[in-house]
Amino acid sequence: MSTMTATSARPAGMTKDERFVILASSLGTVFEWYDFYLYGSLAGIIGAQFFSDYPPATRDIFALLAFAAGFLVRPFGAIVFGRVGDIVGRKYTFLVTILIMGLSTFIVGLLPSAKSIGIVAPIILISLRLLQGLALGGEYGGAATYVAEHAPNGKRGYYTSFIQTTATLGLFLSLLVILFTRSITGEKDFADWGWRVPFLVSVLLLGISVWIRLRLNESPVFQRMKDEGKSSKAPLTEAFANWSNAKIVILALLGGTMGQGVVWYTGQFYALFFLQSILKVDGYTANLLIAWSLLFGTGFFIVFGALSDRIGRKPIILAGCAIAALTFIPIFKMISSNANPALEKAIESTKVEVVADPVGCGDLFNPVGTRVFTAPCDTARAFLAQSSVKYSTTYGAAGSGVKVMVNGKEVPYANAKDGNPAITAAVAAAGYPKAGDAGIVKMAHPFDIFRPQVAAVIGLLFILVIFVTMVYGPIAAMLVELFPTKIRYTSMSLPYHIGNGWFGGLLPATAFAIVASTGDIYAGLWYPIIFAAITAVVGAIFLPETKDVDISKT
Repeated sequence: MSTMTATSARPAGMTKDERFVILASSLGTVFEWYDFYLYGSLAGIIGAQFFSDYPPATRDIFALLAFAAGFLVRPFGAIVFGRVGDIVGRKYTFLVTILIMGLSTFIVGLLPSAKSIGIVAPIILISLRLLQGLALGGEYGGAATYVAEHAPNGKRGYYTSFIQTTATLGLFLSLLVILFTRSITGEKDFADWGWRVPFLVSVLLLGISVWIRLRLNESPVFQRMKDEGKSSKAPLTEAFANWSNAKIVILALLGGTMGQGVVWYTGQFYALFFLQSILKVDGYTANLLIAWSLLFGTGFFIVFGALSDRIGRKPIILAGCAIAALTFIPIFKMISSNANPALEKAIESTKVEVVADPVGCGDLFNPVGTRVFTAPCDTARAFLAQSSVKYSTTYGAAGSGVKVMVNGKEVPYANAKDGNPAITAAVAAAGYPKAGDAGIVKMAHPFDIFRPQVAAVIGLLFILVIFVTMVYGPIAAMLVELFPTKIRYTSMSLPYHIGNGWFGGLLPATAFAIVASTGDIYAGLWYPIIFAAITAVVGAIFLPETKDVDISKT
């Protein structure tokens, strides 16, 4: 295919070359997100395979920490591959990142379990997760920059919005492959060996992606800059040691990607976690509900990307952050009342208190899951939180023991390891449902979406996806336009991956830690609300509008 230049005469619509550029960049990025999300969707099963020497609770913690490791290293991948992309070129850099991601994922599918090779298995697994995170840190910036540098002025939001669909499509594809494999193998075989199939399938996706990307030429904007000898010799220094550029990096984070990241992860990952872990919706149904909401909502990435070419990037992104911050709590309450109406009713009508000497009650905030609680006050509250029971803590007299009060009646608490059946029975009698109760939303098959209860939940999840598309659809164009060509890859990648990988990626664990420490199933939503609100304010005041920037001249 021939490369384009910004000054060449062009037809009114999208050219064949431009369509191929978008397809190649987007398809490869879909596959890369697919690889990354497989682990998150299968963290529980993977924990049983690779951390089997530990108790169930501890193995789940290690599995989640391994998942988080991929998020934590993403900014470092942005720095490493961003520098390479600004020196060597966009095309070869994101060709390398997809090879690293695809091979790492394929190897996970082949990796023997801890029962076979002992502690070597989890060490290799975590190493592969780190490689995945590093690769993803370099992939997004390369793909977004590459497409943007091919796009004509006035259509950059529309062109790059196709890249913005890739994370959601990758998640959607991973859910479909998992659901299909589960239905073919059955739950027992899937837990034993079938979970490997989605990882192994990734090698086919990798082959397609590499074949397509090998046919690409270098970005015309970058190639012209390189031919003119204007490329950066030290992009890291120019990007972050130069205050005039570094302050834009900081503004891009605080006034853009931080809020975008928490809205994105709330609307997709925390919503899935909330359905399963708090509302006790079975995994099959929860994944289908999310999948349908993504299917209905994904096209709006392109709608808002194109709209940003007309009215600007800032109004759409910041409106998405502000509206999300104002409506998250009422929307999640409506999800509860539709998905598990008995739980919502019990929360409103049942008063549960933990009464204890304040000396024996510690802080339950435990976002990385590594703390072990032993004090009866702490274990009682942790048990109630894991049971989705709303509770309050009342301090008793000095030296007093722990009492659990359900609607004013004391229930014996013995800090037992058998699940505290007395408390379970008491809250059940007060109206709290258990997992599997008939009133909890359940889908009989993938197309069971027309019953009022199912349709209502999908509709509410769809609204959350709309927020995601508002903040995410125009963000790539905005980030590309904020920075000059010679340090663009480096500069835009870092704030993006801090905002998404750290503020967003750590949201589910942190939000649930807030739930556990407060006894309120909605309290975790204050995490995304606060950061989305900060972004709305900082972005409105300090972040420049970029839609009219001509990146071929920067």
